[in-house]
Amino acid sequence: MPTVAHHADYLCQAVARLGSESAFEVLARAKALEAQGRRVVHMEIGEPDFDTPEHIKRAGIRAIEDNYSHYTPSAGIPELRDAIADYASRFRGLTPAYARENVVVGAGAKPIIWNLLSAILDPGDELVYADPAYPAYASAASYLQAKPIPVALLESRNWRLDLDELAAKVGPKTKAIVITSPHNPTGGVLTRDDLERIAELAQRHGALVVSDEIYSRNIYGPTFNSIAQLDGMRERTIIVDGFSKAYAMTGWRLGYCVAPEAIAKTVTLFNNNTFSCVATFVQHAGIAALTGDDAPIRRMNAIFRERRDAIVAGLNDVPGVSCTLPDGAFYAFPNVSQVTHDDRHLAQWLLQECGVACLGGSSFGAAGAGYLRFSYAASIDDIRWAVAQVREHLPRYESPAR
Repeated sequence: MPTVAHHADYLCQAVARLGSESAFEVLARAKALEAQGRRVVHMEIGEPDFDTPEHIKRAGIRAIEDNYSHYTPSAGIPELRDAIADYASRFRGLTPAYARENVVVGAGAKPIIWNLLSAILDPGDELVYADPAYPAYASAASYLQAKPIPVALLESRNWRLDLDELAAKVGPKTKAIVITSPHNPTGGVLTRDDLERIAELAQRHGALVVSDEIYSRNIYGPTFNSIAQLDGMRERTIIVDGFSKAYAMTGWRLGYCVAPEAIAKTVTLFNNNTFSCVATFVQHAGIAALTGDDAPIRRMNAIFRERRDAIVAGLNDVPGVSCTLPDGAFYAFPNVSQVTHDDRHLAQWLLQECGVACLGGSSFGAAGAGYLRFSYAASIDDIRWAVAQVREHLPRYESPAR
């Protein structure tokens, strides 16, 4: 029998195909520095720093007191699914409205992504996605032995897809195209013209579109457009959304997808085989989020806009750094290629030397090399302090030898 030292020998080969989200690794290092008494500004994690609005918390507490603490159907309680179907339809201006049969609830959007891709991808299928990207899609596709196909986002297009490259990479093996708008990590927002070109490609090649719209309430200039609004796309689009970003509910773990009924049923089957169901009282809090006062959500977004303007202006004042103005989400994605070829090393240095926690752009894919991601889910005071630290200390940074 293998000794304890060789227990890794028992791990399946597929584990090697899994990726990781580096934000949580950097968060752990930043917390360790804080424990030593250091000041650290957290700009590494994609988490609103606001508390969950009061009416949502009250609904969750009441649900616990009313003993909503038992199993539920794997797709979610009917009341929440109805609320999501109504909200998803109204917010996107879709008629006829979605039905509860189109909605599957999960413990955050990430399990929904995993279970959705498990439901649609066979080995050898191709999943086309934007690069740089939220890591969960490529990680799940690789594990499932599908082939992730990255398509570059272009800084010159304010972090929108290179549509010519997309057209060249979508083909007969493409099972799905993943789009995220507003986008993590860049803050880019696809235009209606972009979506029409993507829709035409999907229809021509018979591909699904997975439209990750988790940041749809975090938008600052353009009107939000969903590809599901376009003719012929509702029946081939799966919307991924959730409560973490818009409602400051990251720790509640509540997400969902809206999909054609046959796909929704299969995602539900995977829910049943993995986490069974989402905590019942959390689902009741979700109903309050969708049906209650929307003013706190609008206030949070107005504050994010002020922070966006402050961090972008500050970063553009740092020699060797340039930053586009993001149209959505809550991330700045500055270009640091004049400073270093190793963005991850720079991010580690900024944490250790400056107390500024951020991520290297290459953590999100090859097209992110030469950039950093700053989450501006931090106070204006923290943002100004962090930018001042970068401006003061960056001149003594030494890039590692190639």
